[in-house]
Amino acid sequence: MNGAFHPGPFEPETTQAADGMPRRPWTIAEIEAMVAAGIIEEDERFELIGGEVVPMSPKGARHEMVKADLNEHLQRLGPTQLRIVPETTLRLDDKSFLEPDFIVFPRDVSFEDLRGYHVLLAIEVADTSLRYDLGRKIGIYAAWGIPEVWVIEAGALVTHVFRKLGSEGYRERFEVRPDDILAGALVPEITVRLAALGLQPG
Repeated sequence: MNGAFHPGPFEPETTQAADGMPRRPWTIAEIEAMVAAGIIEEDERFELIGGEVVPMSPKGARHEMVKADLNEHLQRLGPTQLRIVPETTLRLDDKSFLEPDFIVFPRDVSFEDLRGYHVLLAIEVADTSLRYDLGRKIGIYAAWGIPEVWVIEAGALVTHVFRKLGSEGYRERFEVRPDDILAGALVPEITVRLAALGLQPG
């Protein structure tokens, strides 16, 4: 029909509002109610940003391999005062949540109370989502005061590190190659050398 996109059986239909048109923002409570009612599938992957539902790219095999190996390494670190949690919903306010691949936060913060300002380090593994993760999503992390973000390219295994928040976002950005050691600025006990995990650029 006039070149319209027709989603597959497991893809939600998407739309795009015309520029300048007002939009009704959704709240997290409304999204949760729609999931409970079956209007939105429980396993549907999206983020809520300023009340707008943003579909997330499907995860490829490379993304899942890197994430799985990284998760095994991070959990072995086992710092007693920190939680290292994969794939949890990070609520920023009543109209925004993100789905980072990993977050690191103090162990004495409960999941019920967890908000963006508790996060000491966020980690994203990106393949098809790289442009989004390095663009709009980094801006959101900065706006909510997350002090450090790592974006790991699943293919090249290059990690983009963002640190030193300022009034206009992260003032420091640099790249770390897979043979070099990554260490958190606020959580120096969180370290990884991707090549040591047996991962090779693909």
